[in-house]
Order: sequence, then C-alpha cells, then structure tokens
Amino acid sequence: MKFAITLEQDEDGYILASCPALLGCHSQGRTRKEALANIKEAIQGYIASMRKHGESIPVTDVEEVEVGA
Repeated sequence: MKFAITLEQDEDGYILASCPALLGCHSQGRTRKEALANIKEAIQGYIASMRKHGESIPVTDVEEVEVGA
C-alpha cells in the first residue's frame, strides 16, 4: 500500500511527518530519513489497529499540481 505523507521542519529542527489519509497519524525524526522510517512504522501500526477493529483502510489517489507563487 502507498500513502501520501507530508514533511515539514519544526522550530526545533525536527522533521514532522503526517499521513493525511489516516487522521492523527503523525511522527517525527531528527533527520528526513529518520522521520520517513518513523512515519512508515506509525502507518503500519495504525493499519494493524484498523484491521483489528474491523475498520476499512482508506484508498487514496494522490496528484501533484504545480502553481506559480
């Protein structure tokens, strides 16, 4: 399965990672690599919990758009 995630740097220099398709699924890391590993683990745990409780896993379709800023 593939999920879109967002990454942003906080004021302390940590990289915050979130998965918009899974409400409340967030993680962080000191580096981009660490944040990606941590959000992957968080998503796996989130999905395991959803399966345990008989919840359906959301299917998402992600597109990128480019805009002038």
